[in-house]
This record gives sequence, structure tokens and C-alpha cells, in this order.
Amino acid sequence: MITSIILPWTIGAFALALLLAGYRLMIGPSLADRILALDTLYINVCALLILVGIFFGTPHYFEAALLISMLGFVGTVVLSKFILRGDIAE
Repeated sequence: MITSIILPWTIGAFALALLLAGYRLMIGPSLADRILALDTLYINVCALLILVGIFFGTPHYFEAALLISMLGFVGTVVLSKFILRGDIAE
């Protein structure tokens, strides 16, 4: 019963956080702010997918969240390396 009450509110909160991170991604004053917003964006997407998977009771959303988290981590590392060195490959 508690999950049927609280789960829609948490999904809404993460959806709002997703919108705010997308807003920061679009208007970020610097490149570092945009990379941090992208990092926050994929973390919020993973949390949202896990909550939706709990809500619907299917494991497919968990697999998608795992895939997005792995790709998001690699993307953040590559973008940070690009900012520091100006080149991705050595």
C-alpha cells in the first residue's frame, strides 16, 4: 500500500529533476557545467527507470538502467578527458 502511494510521488520528483537537469544542460554557462548536468541527467534517468520498473514489476527497466549507467559513466570520463587534454585518444 505504501508503495502505491509513495511511488508516483517519487517518479514525479525524479521527472522534475530530469527536467531541471535538462534545463541546465541547455543553458549551462560553461562546458564543465554542461558535463555535470549530463552526468546528473543520466543518473536521474537510471533512478527513474528503476522506479518505473518497480511500479510495473518488470525486470526490463532494470537492464535498461544498467546499460544507461555504464554508457553514462564512459561518456562522462571521455568528456572530462577531452576538457583536460583537448584530445580523447593518446
